Amino acid sequence: MSSMQGKTVIITGASVGIGEELAIVLASRGANLVLAARNEEALDGVKKRCEQAGARAITVRTDVAQEEDCRRMVERAIEAFGGIDILVNNAGISMGARFEEVKDLSLFERVMRVNYLGAVYCTHFALPSLKARKGLLVAISSLTGKTGVPTRTGYSASKHAMQGFFDSLRIELLGTGVDVLVVSPGFVATGIRDRALGPDGKPLQRSFRDETRGNMDVATCVAIILKAIERRERDVVMTAQGKVLQFLKLVAPGLVDRLAQRAFRRNNASPEA
Repeated sequence: MSSMQGKTVIITGASVGIGEELAIVLASRGANLVLAARNEEALDGVKKRCEQAGARAITVRTDVAQEEDCRRMVERAIEAFGGIDILVNNAGISMGARFEEVKDLSLFERVMRVNYLGAVYCTHFALPSLKARKGLLVAISSLTGKTGVPTRTGYSASKHAMQGFFDSLRIELLGTGVDVLVVSPGFVATGIRDRALGPDGKPLQRSFRDETRGNMDVATCVAIILKAIERRERDVVMTAQGKVLQFLKLVAPGLVDRLAQRAFRRNNASPEA
C-alpha cells in the first residue's frame, strides 16, 4: 500500500483491538498516525510500536463523547502534520442486555454519545482538512447497524445512526473529492464484548456470547479494511453470512428475525446466562 506513504491518518479508539492493529499496519506502510483514545498508557505503547515500524506518530488523549476533546484532537493532528488525509472513526462501546432488563436508561445515551456522536464530532472538525486534501472518511460500524440483534438494542441503534449519518453525508460530499467508507464487521476477536455495558450500565467483564466460535481474527479484519481504504470503497460487509442476511432482509424480513433469535439462543448470548 504505497498509497499510504506520507498520508496522515487519524484513528480513534487506537489503544486496543481493530484501532491498534490498524495503526501498526499503517505505520509499516509509511503513514503518519494520530492515535486517539482515553487510555494514555495504552496509546503510548501503540505509538512506540508505530515508531518502531518507521512511522511518525502522535497520541492525543480523547474521549470522543466530548465535543471539545474531538476539536482539540483534530487541531493537534493538523498542527503536527499539516492536514488530514483519512479519518477512521473506530472508537466504540458495546452493550449486552435485554431491553426489559435495563435498569439504567442512561446506558442508551452513553452508547449513542460514543458510537454515533463521537463520529459526528470528529468528522465535523476534520472535514475542512479532508476536503482540502480530497481525503477519506471511514466509519467502523457493525452488522448490527444493518440488522437488529437481541440484547444489542442500544448498540444496534447507535450503529444504525452511524450508518444513516455517513450514507447521508456521502451524498452531500459528492463532487468534493471526499469519499465515505462504511465498514460493517461481524464478531471480531477484540475483547470489546468483555467491556460491554450490562443492564445496570456497568461493564459486564465477560462476553455475552460464546467467544470460542464464529469470530474473525483482528488481522484479517484489518486487512479487509485496508483493502477497502486503498480502493476507496463505499460499503463493506465483511462476512458471507452478513451479505446473505442483507439480501434476506429485503425479501423475507421475518425470516431474518427468526434466524437472529435462533443464533442468540444457540450462542447463549444472554448476559444472565
